[in-house]
Amino acid sequence: MAVWRELRRIGAVPLSPGTWVLPSHPAFEEGLARAEELVAKGRGSWTLVDAAPRNLGADTFRSAYEAARLEEWAEFMADCGKFEQEIAKEISREKFTFAELEEEEQSLERLRRWFRELKSRDVLHLPQAGEASDQLAGCTAALEGYAAMVYDVTLP
Repeated sequence: MAVWRELRRIGAVPLSPGTWVLPSHPAFEEGLARAEELVAKGRGSWTLVDAAPRNLGADTFRSAYEAARLEEWAEFMADCGKFEQEIAKEISREKFTFAELEEEEQSLERLRRWFRELKSRDVLHLPQAGEASDQLAGCTAALEGYAAMVYDVTLP
């Protein structure tokens, strides 16, 4: 299970049980090394193969990898939307407390970590990464506005 999680974390796409595909790119070397260590620790077997499809299979691999990244970017952007809705809700409720601000700061930091993780495996440089970056900037601006309100209300 740990190997499966590591492969998913670095962005590998499962093709069939025990077979995963990942573009050949230096960004994945560290994660592949960790997966190999986990396999060895579990006394399993591991074969890493660099393959080049001879027919239209290259499009199939790229499409599978791209679809996985697009799904991740869509999920990330949906969570950004939820974050902004949460900020708007707290403002409408006039919940201007430092405890709430801290909770929202932690949520934004989680989004930032997630963005960096997604960006690190988006070796195709999909346009959705730019859209996600813009949405994350919107989340940051929303939190800054909320923080200003919290400070205005709670500090003399």
